[in-house]
Amino acid sequence: MSIKETNFKYVSYLWDDAEAAKLASDEVALLIYRSNLLGADLRLTNYGGGNTSCKAMAKDPLTGESVEVMWIKGSGGDIGTLKKSGLAALYVDKLRSLKNVYRGLEHEDEMVELFNHTIYDLASKAPSIDTPLHGFLPFKHIDHLHPDAAIAIAAAKDGKQITADLFKGKIGWVEWQKPGFELGLQLKACLDANPGIRGIMLGSHGLFTWGDTAYESYINTLEVIEQCAEYLEQNYGKKGPIFGGAKIQSLDEVGRKKQAVALAPILRGFCSSKQNMIGHFTDDVRVLEFINSKDLDRLAPLGTSCPDHFLRTKISPLVLDLGKDEDLSDVKALKTRLAPAFDAYRAMYTEYYETCKHPNSPAIRDANPVVILYPGVGMFTFAKDKQTARVATEFYTNAINVMKGAEAISDYTSLPRQEAFNIEYWLLEEAKLQRMPKPKALSGRVALVTGSAGGIGKAIAKKFAEEGAVVVLNDMNAERLEGAGEEFKKLFGKDAYTTAILDVTKADQIAGAVSEAILAFGGVDLIVNNAGLSISKTIGDHTEKDWDLIYDVLVKGQFLVTQAATAVMQKQDIGGDIINIVSKNALVSGPNNAGYGSAKAAQLHLSRLNAAELGADKIRVNVVNPDAVISDSNIWAGGWAEGRAKAYGITVAELPAYYAKRTLLNEVILPVDIANACFAFAGGLLGKSTGNVLNVDGGVAAAFVR
Repeated sequence: MSIKETNFKYVSYLWDDAEAAKLASDEVALLIYRSNLLGADLRLTNYGGGNTSCKAMAKDPLTGESVEVMWIKGSGGDIGTLKKSGLAALYVDKLRSLKNVYRGLEHEDEMVELFNHTIYDLASKAPSIDTPLHGFLPFKHIDHLHPDAAIAIAAAKDGKQITADLFKGKIGWVEWQKPGFELGLQLKACLDANPGIRGIMLGSHGLFTWGDTAYESYINTLEVIEQCAEYLEQNYGKKGPIFGGAKIQSLDEVGRKKQAVALAPILRGFCSSKQNMIGHFTDDVRVLEFINSKDLDRLAPLGTSCPDHFLRTKISPLVLDLGKDEDLSDVKALKTRLAPAFDAYRAMYTEYYETCKHPNSPAIRDANPVVILYPGVGMFTFAKDKQTARVATEFYTNAINVMKGAEAISDYTSLPRQEAFNIEYWLLEEAKLQRMPKPKALSGRVALVTGSAGGIGKAIAKKFAEEGAVVVLNDMNAERLEGAGEEFKKLFGKDAYTTAILDVTKADQIAGAVSEAILAFGGVDLIVNNAGLSISKTIGDHTEKDWDLIYDVLVKGQFLVTQAATAVMQKQDIGGDIINIVSKNALVSGPNNAGYGSAKAAQLHLSRLNAAELGADKIRVNVVNPDAVISDSNIWAGGWAEGRAKAYGITVAELPAYYAKRTLLNEVILPVDIANACFAFAGGLLGKSTGNVLNVDGGVAAAFVR
């Protein structure tokens, strides 16, 4: 191995000399390499947090002369996944010349627009607000990270003195200042006043380190963070038990998951009062240590310090006043008990906004909590999509690490409320939010499509994921399910789906799949009963086993899944959709079809009955009737195709053309056609429709409903 042997204990040394040697002639490539290594270790920085840069000579496209260019992570990027397209490239001399037109702190936001006049590569990413922090420092390679170990010192009451003592004057200190032009000037002033330092600690914020080469910057960064982490480790327990010691003990893992499944849909409903939210749950040991502690009530209201933490977790978490092993089965009583806590949180957030707002502040945003702590059980986070909810969990875990370290060496201090507000409602942050793509039609929706590892079910799940939903893929066949999961991961990323083994005839597996939806996403609100099978036999050839199997899968399965999902939807109280994939055979009589056709008719009428009952809960129940969907469908396995071909006096190969020719439109029906029909019901345009039947069969007159 060409990776060097090192003695790092608290950070990961990932530099590979052989890999770096391949990039030796390209400083920008080395910047990307270094950035990806740093971003791969969440102890060094969090998702989307921090930024890295390098300064290198390049040819000016206008003059042909050699000029110094700074390449830096652009706005909204992530160093762990950074590519060249995610970098901004600016003329160093032009960027530094902006000091000549800077009008002071009250006007620093106007400098962001002026960055555009310093851009070297017009195709590069938009520069971030942190650009001047790197530009005014003379070093060729710079890392600005948010490591928990360093922020713990930066957020400690005595952080400045601790930094000076720990690093013997080799790490400078700059007091808290909102990121921007002014902070860039302060970093340069700190360096000028302390020549020879190897980095700068930003109060309540993070760490700046550097080097003359990519490797020197990388190793310097690791060494400084390692020293911070070692210092914290040496001090844990010296002042007393961590977080004051345990106030309660956690439930065991099974108990924690059980309580989370019972509670998460109710929390999701409260947090979705403005828009549907997606949830995330963790019972990570670091979280449990904090939420079970005596200091929870003192520390939780303080909020976070690092701006990256704060922007994703809100001003403070909501701590639930629930016993860890309480009976949560009385949903009505539980909602009545929790409602005042959410009302109080919204009132607190509104007061915070009204007290801190400026005349030009953006309008108040959703006042619901992002982070919810349940002592003895775990942490829930809710956000507009799964990735944002998951990242909020990661950031609050970072905040817990920071509080733990700061309390071990001094006292934890959070950002003052006004400073926090100035970050959260910063006009530049608002502009960034406004530039984000508009939500898709199914954003914030959790979909469980039965039998979604192939055929019609997978096509529906794909359509829903394309339109912004998160989906619970499921199948009886583990290998088939694993393949579907890998396909979805490549298409949509790891946050778009989860998987569950599911036989719809087994109540325990249904409960397991619904629980998986809750633990992964907070609940469920879009069910498609698609799982099915078919048996084509004459009345004489039908066995009792055939009959029971058909009715168990099609009718009983639809009933059990709907029953389980409805209980969750009613807990959430934000409505929902149940779409049942039935068949033309529910309406049309045909030969050799007594079991399948009658079961489909039962599915159709069960849908009507459910629609009538669930309308008061804003749960819509609708039916899609396919016909002859042959492509990639399990229904054509096991002799069904042969049975239908025999019934019509044709060969199996002739079936697709036969089915198409008997339709009014002379069309072959594909799985995507059924997926589009499901989206028509779930996508919002038919939000006031329930109890309806939509035939997707190419036009079969005998199947006309009315």
